[in-house]
Amino acid sequence: VQLQASGGGLVQPGGSLRLSCVVSGGTLTTYTMGWFRRAPGKEREFVAALRVNNNRYSSGSVKGRFTISRDSAKNAMYLQMNSLTPEDTAVYYCAAGRGRLIVSTLSDASEYDYWGQGTQVTVSS
Repeated sequence: VQLQASGGGLVQPGGSLRLSCVVSGGTLTTYTMGWFRRAPGKEREFVAALRVNNNRYSSGSVKGRFTISRDSAKNAMYLQMNSLTPEDTAVYYCAAGRGRLIVSTLSDASEYDYWGQGTQVTVSS
């Protein structure tokens, strides 16, 4: 299974970006999918997750601003990011976990088996 993340870039505060993650070698809807990010000098942080049943979860820091979704026909997952702030600057990674992760483990990066290469998001004026 391979994941290809894209869509990052430079955006001004208050702007929006949409990240994409295309899955190859597997069927996206059979995996628990997640987005994580790593800001400079910080540890990797959970952003959002999408369970096999299409239930969505996100961290408190992005709730109401970021939306995770998927398109089964394209075998792709997305992260719509609105109202971006400089604190959102990071490398964003998509990940896939085999099977049905329980809610309490969605934010645990070690529960995910496959990772994309990351895409840089920079929020700056």
